[in-house]
Amino acid sequence: MHIHILGICGTFMGGLALLARQQGHKITGSDANVYPPMSTQLEQQGIELIEGYDPAQLQPQPDLVVIGNAMSRGNPCVEAVLDRGIPYTSGPQFLAEHILPGKWVLAVSGTHGKTTTASMLAWLLEDNGLNPSFLIGGVVREFGLSARLTDDPFFVVEADEYDSAFFDKRSKFVHYRPRTLVINNLEFDHADIFDSLKDIQRQFHHLLRMVPSSGLVLHPPMASITDTIAMGCWSQQQLLGDDRGWQARKLTADGSAFEVYLEGQLQGQLAWNLIGDHNISNALAALAAARHVGVRPADGLASLAKFQGPKRRLELRAEIGGIAIYDDFAHHPTAIATTLNGVRQRIGDRGRVIAVLEPRSNTMKQGVHQHTLAASLAEADLAFMLAPGSVDWDVAAAMANGPTPTQVLASVDAIIEQLLTQITAGDQLVIMSNGGFDSIHQRLIDKLRAIHASA
Repeated sequence: MHIHILGICGTFMGGLALLARQQGHKITGSDANVYPPMSTQLEQQGIELIEGYDPAQLQPQPDLVVIGNAMSRGNPCVEAVLDRGIPYTSGPQFLAEHILPGKWVLAVSGTHGKTTTASMLAWLLEDNGLNPSFLIGGVVREFGLSARLTDDPFFVVEADEYDSAFFDKRSKFVHYRPRTLVINNLEFDHADIFDSLKDIQRQFHHLLRMVPSSGLVLHPPMASITDTIAMGCWSQQQLLGDDRGWQARKLTADGSAFEVYLEGQLQGQLAWNLIGDHNISNALAALAAARHVGVRPADGLASLAKFQGPKRRLELRAEIGGIAIYDDFAHHPTAIATTLNGVRQRIGDRGRVIAVLEPRSNTMKQGVHQHTLAASLAEADLAFMLAPGSVDWDVAAAMANGPTPTQVLASVDAIIEQLLTQITAGDQLVIMSNGGFDSIHQRLIDKLRAIHASA
């Protein structure tokens, strides 16, 4: 079957393309901007990419068009699909109908930590001989891919609450029918499609309705989650981060070593490359989900000791002249705060933490988090904020009274210029965005290398 994917360079759709190709389908696709890392991953797999949405790409006519949730009415290809009566579906629906049947689905959901936890879980299963399939919203370093399909029964999926398509406004995850469900946390996000936290909780309630009674729901005792659970849960449950279930006790302030307990019984300890309380929480969820399919906690801990973490999750891109440059996906105040706290705990007072933030998500652009964003930078010594014309709020005013001195600038060029005059050896530079941030990481690295080469 020839499948054409509109919006193929998104992390979900790109991963879906890999899975469909592994099934033997001919895959082509298009996107408004064809860019790495997904474009590189797709091209390496022999998938033809087209930039833009000229309807000519639908000739010869594909057997099926998979339409990404970034597509809307008025898009030339969408209109051509509808006018010509070409069969179409959403990405989550394609996954549910063509790939997930017969699989034991382990779904990782929540506002934060989905990619990291799902990556951990896939690696735990792989390292313990279970050979899982997976679809994750980032490239897992241990695999070098964001998705793969195997003949074995287990399928790890990052379960996103964002909507499925312009013609299906249900959350993606309602299509997945998991047997093992992780809910990492639950906060208000995606203000472009949800009006309130209650709207999001309703979608999670729909998800809980699909978990079988023999299935397992793993979650922390967080009020927004327990309120959702109270709406109806017919499955087994285990608590994360609670002495009645899975619990961690830190051995180091930065979270690089900790002990793990299950119902008060020590399961072992872990020293690893990751830092931060959020990653400890992610690890507990992955260990608990892996145990549900037969991985002993002690074996899971041994596997996590080798785990590198997915790309763009506090990924060290370079260290030049004593300046460390990290790339991080954080774009919600809670995630920003926990990321910076982890870096602060690691370095203590041995250097400065400098945050560079792009308010790129739809929720951030609308200003939903403008009143909590400044406080989320508290662990940074200095911060730089991009204020693009696409935001609907006064970034400078929102940051003016925060705990961290913050420079608000109108372009990436201006941020790079200011950074080069202010950063020094010992600084930990954490660049945070859920997009490409105009390649600021590499541009800054190139300039720093040139400066140090000529010194």
